[in-house]
Amino acid sequence: MNPADLEGLPEEDKQKMVAMIDNMQMKDSLRMYNRLVEKCFNNCVSSFRRKNLDSEEERCVTKCCEKFLKHSARVSVRFAELNAGAEAMMQQQVLQQQQQR
Repeated sequence: MNPADLEGLPEEDKQKMVAMIDNMQMKDSLRMYNRLVEKCFNNCVSSFRRKNLDSEEERCVTKCCEKFLKHSARVSVRFAELNAGAEAMMQQQVLQQQQQR
């Protein structure tokens, strides 16, 4: 979030907003981690022969995690691009409206 977005708010509201955003980001991170663990475990571990993963399971989990994290990073980059494009479009619309006045 851009700090300039909170400029018009009183300090108390800014602090509440920042705390709420931090909380949402933490929940999102935990949700992503849990999805990663569940998906990779379910895809890679088929039996409970031992308390440790065998080399094949370990390799599978590693590949699964790498793939998941690369995908998440790619989605984040794409989301940021779309967000920047939407913001630029909104700014352009505001400028056009101001010019029409």
